[in-house]
Amino acid sequence: MYRTTDILTNTPNASLSEAGYMVINVGPQHPATHGVLHLVITLSGETIINVEPHLGYIHRSIEKMCESLTYRQFIYTTSRMDYLSSHINNHCCALSVEKGLQIEIPDRAKYIRIILDELTRLASHQLWWGAMAMDIGAITPFFYAFREREMINDIMEETCGARLTMNYMVPGGVMFDLHPNFQKKVKEFIAFFKSKINEYDEILTGNIIFQNRMKGVGIISKEDAISYGCTGPTARGSGVSCDVRKLYPYEIYNRIEFDEIINNGCDSFARYEVRMQEMKQSLKIIEQLIDNIPEGDFQAKTKTVLKLPKGEFYTRVETARGEFGVYIVSEGGTTPYRIKFRSPGFSNLSALNHMAKGNKIGDLVAIMGSIDLVIPDIDR
Repeated sequence: MYRTTDILTNTPNASLSEAGYMVINVGPQHPATHGVLHLVITLSGETIINVEPHLGYIHRSIEKMCESLTYRQFIYTTSRMDYLSSHINNHCCALSVEKGLQIEIPDRAKYIRIILDELTRLASHQLWWGAMAMDIGAITPFFYAFREREMINDIMEETCGARLTMNYMVPGGVMFDLHPNFQKKVKEFIAFFKSKINEYDEILTGNIIFQNRMKGVGIISKEDAISYGCTGPTARGSGVSCDVRKLYPYEIYNRIEFDEIINNGCDSFARYEVRMQEMKQSLKIIEQLIDNIPEGDFQAKTKTVLKLPKGEFYTRVETARGEFGVYIVSEGGTTPYRIKFRSPGFSNLSALNHMAKGNKIGDLVAIMGSIDLVIPDIDR
C-alpha cells in the first residue's frame, strides 16, 4: 500500500487510503504537461492535497556534454533546452564566452541580437497563449496565435535557416549578416500584429468563462515567489521586480525605452496579463531598433580556437520564461571544466505544489498553463 506523511495532519506514515485520499498520475505522456512531465497528485475528492513532480524522462545530461565541447560548440546545446527561447539561450552563452575573453562586439551585432531576442519572446508568448487557451477548452485562439507566429518563423528561417533551434549566435556577434528582406518583413509583421493583438483580448481575455477559470486560482504571494526562486512572468505576476533586462541590462537594453510589466494579482490571471502586456513591450522594443540598425561588421574578429582564461564567469539574460544563467568554470583550456545552467522553468515548477494546494483538480491545467512550462528546460 502506498504510504506517506499525511499532509494535512503531519502524522507520519498515515495511510492515504485510510485518510480518504486518492493518488493519481498525470503524465509523463499527457497533453497538458507539454512534455514528458510526471505529476503524482494526492486528492481529497476533487481538492488537491499535494502535487509531486517527477523529472528525468527527457534528461540528456546537457551540462556534462558541454564539458567535452568547445566554447563555440557548447552554445547550441541550449537550443534544445527551452526550445521556445533558443535565440535568447544562445545569446547568454555567447555573452559568457565574450565576458571571459573580454570581447567587445560591434553595435550592429548587438542590435541584431536584441531584435531577434524580442521576436523570439513574441513567438514564445504567442504559442503559450494559444496552447493555454486550448488546454482550458478554447480551441480558436490556437489558430490565431499560430497565424502570427508563422510570420516570425518565416523571418527566422530566412535569417538563419532554422525555425526553432536557431544556432545563430556566435562569440563575437552573429553567424552571418541579415537577409536583405529582414527589415521589410519585420516591419510588415509589426504592422500586422499590432492590428491583431487586440483580438487576443476580445476573444479570450475578456471572456467571463476564461476569467472564472483563472482568477483566484494558483495564488502565490510576492514573498513566496521570491522564496521559491521564481522569475519571469511567474514572479512578476506576484509583484516581484525581476526583469534582467531592467535590473542588469546587457547589450543595448539600457538605451531602449520599455516598461517592466508587474502585476500584483498573484494568481493565474495576473500571470496571464503580464505576458499579454509583455508582447506589446516587445513590439515597442523592436520598433525602436528596426530602422536604426547601424552599418558595420556583424561579428568581431576572434580566434578560430577559443580558450577562456582560468576563472569563473556568470552571465544572465531574460528569456520568455524568466532568468536564464550560464556559469562557466574554466581551467584555461579549449573546453570548459564545468558548466551550470540556471534555467527559469526548474524554479518556477518548484512552486507548483504551493500554487495548486487547495484548488480543484480541474484548476491544475490552468495553473500549469500560467507558469508556461517547457519540460526540456527543466529536465536537461
